[in-house]
Amino acid sequence: MEIEMNEIRFIDLFSGIGGFRRGLELSGGYRCVWSCDNNKYANKIYTDRFEEANHYSVDIRKVRASSIPDHDLLCAGFPCQTFSNAGDRQGFKDPRGTLFFEITRIARHKQPHLLLLENVKGLLSHDEGETFKTILWELGRLGYWVEWQVLDSLWFGVPQKRERIFIIGHLGGEPTRTMLPIRETGQLDFRKAKRSQKQHLNCIDANFYKGPDKHGQRTVIAIGHTHGHFKQESRRFYPQKHLRTIVAQGGNQRNIILEMLEKGTRLRYPTPLECERAQGFHDGWTEGINNTQRYKCLGNAVTTNVITFLGHRIMEAWK
Repeated sequence: MEIEMNEIRFIDLFSGIGGFRRGLELSGGYRCVWSCDNNKYANKIYTDRFEEANHYSVDIRKVRASSIPDHDLLCAGFPCQTFSNAGDRQGFKDPRGTLFFEITRIARHKQPHLLLLENVKGLLSHDEGETFKTILWELGRLGYWVEWQVLDSLWFGVPQKRERIFIIGHLGGEPTRTMLPIRETGQLDFRKAKRSQKQHLNCIDANFYKGPDKHGQRTVIAIGHTHGHFKQESRRFYPQKHLRTIVAQGGNQRNIILEMLEKGTRLRYPTPLECERAQGFHDGWTEGINNTQRYKCLGNAVTTNVITFLGHRIMEAWK
């Protein structure tokens, strides 16, 4: 396949609401040539935002690899519930777990130069490491040299603790310039990790901004979580400056937000808007579907800020 040096053509498998695509487009020099997903709600958001004719609402298992356009980069946040510590961890025994092999099926036929894959941190420990070992073996069998790292969304400018493993595959052996691991730099401090009050406040829905109190202080929100009933466990609440991981469980978010009022504190869940911001999407990105599905789609999404950062690294090495 001929290499175009001025752009990277990519496909977006299990595309969801477009976290990979949005992140790569923001980094510049990327063009999506094909995408698909099997969730009607995610597909509505994706097509509303990108308005592309090359997006398909289809089960990837029913797609002929030969029908997919040539591409330089294959992106896939393959279904993670079966590997997650929050799920039943059935791994490859679950049909969702076997969708990884759809990636290898397409990569075997199309042979893209690069792979960029994402999954939950639990993939590393699933089945005592045997699952991840199988993934590495399968990719290696196709000729990909693989590097990986667990990255936290907190490191990239959003107030959400979200640890995910990112895998980059290079066709043809070890590259002259590797992309992972990412180490601390002047722009990326893992300890402070962008956990500034500014990032925290920027995430808050304006509908819950209460204005300054009598002392001139902003009486907005402290983010954190409680153990048990708040009234009985208030002393065990430790305010954070970030959300816990946004999960795909509809409105039953574990990210409890406490609204600080003059006469006490009350609990509420984050709004879809706050979840959009915590995932790096523009305000209103998921409007057009009901809130339950907005939460699910956002919980399944990849944080766009992380993809933009990786997109820059990939492009630098590509050129």
